[in-house]
Amino acid sequence: MNVQQLTELINARNMTPEADANTEVTCGYTCDLLSWVMAHGAAGMAWVTVQTHMNVIAVASLMEMAAVIIPEGIVMEEPSLEKARDEGIAVLQSDLTAYEICAILAKAGLPGKNREE
Repeated sequence: MNVQQLTELINARNMTPEADANTEVTCGYTCDLLSWVMAHGAAGMAWVTVQTHMNVIAVASLMEMAAVIIPEGIVMEEPSLEKARDEGIAVLQSDLTAYEICAILAKAGLPGKNREE
């Protein structure tokens, strides 16, 4: 699955259309504790979080994630979106809850991160 397919699957709005929509999404993850995500993140990951500040983009970029998904219609601050655009990170905004997003991704066959990595 790529970012464009992910966007359509969860009926999201792509807040950074400048990012490559063909980027492959390799796994899904949800967590709001940034230090935990830094320890467990992976390249190609689609990360679901309610956090919207600049450090979210820094972590996503550091881990080479495919996308950050913001649930429940939460709005990411413009400076964070601008940084995401600069870093080529897709930020998707969905009206679904984090639980609903993860259920859809799992049902579509997107794996969670391999715990052995």
